[in-house]
Amino acid sequence: MEKEFLKLMKSDNGYVAKFKPYTKDIQMRAKKIMYELNNLPPDSEERKNELLKELFMDEKLTIGIVTPFHCDYGFNIHFEGFAFLNYNCCILDTSPVYIGDGTFVGPGVCMACAGHGIHQEERGILCTSEPIHIGKNVWIGANATILPGVNIGDGSIIGAGSVVNKDIPENVIAAGVPCKVIRDITEKDRFGLESEMRML
Repeated sequence: MEKEFLKLMKSDNGYVAKFKPYTKDIQMRAKKIMYELNNLPPDSEERKNELLKELFMDEKLTIGIVTPFHCDYGFNIHFEGFAFLNYNCCILDTSPVYIGDGTFVGPGVCMACAGHGIHQEERGILCTSEPIHIGKNVWIGANATILPGVNIGDGSIIGAGSVVNKDIPENVIAAGVPCKVIRDITEKDRFGLESEMRML
């Protein structure tokens, strides 16, 4: 059953399952790595990179994470290039989470694949889970929450504090509770790269 449950967790299909201690050992693996990761001295970049590669099981990993960081398993989080995650990000990776190249994740963001039974008699017995897909060059603002099954299109911005419960298309600014598209991102949004710095 443990192997079957792991196969289900790694699948791109959502699922409903009874709570069982199938993944206790691999969750403990992640907890031990994160404990060391979150308690490293600030000048331990080499060890930090080693621990991140171990946590995500990816030797080619090229990401930046500002600790503390928390997740359930690590192996179910897939970085498709460079990404940056700021302080206090939390990822409940009971299903795969895909994070596209060039994506920025603000402080306090939660990506939650996991859920519970809706009916009160099932809530403490059943768990639910659906994958999350974050496109390339996405910017997720501070304290946003990404809910199970959500897809965010390439280039989009999610406003701070948003609760994203439905798919967001490419190249838009979306915000709110629940998160809704506000407008497209256009050429008028360019600041310009002609100078090193200037006043807004």
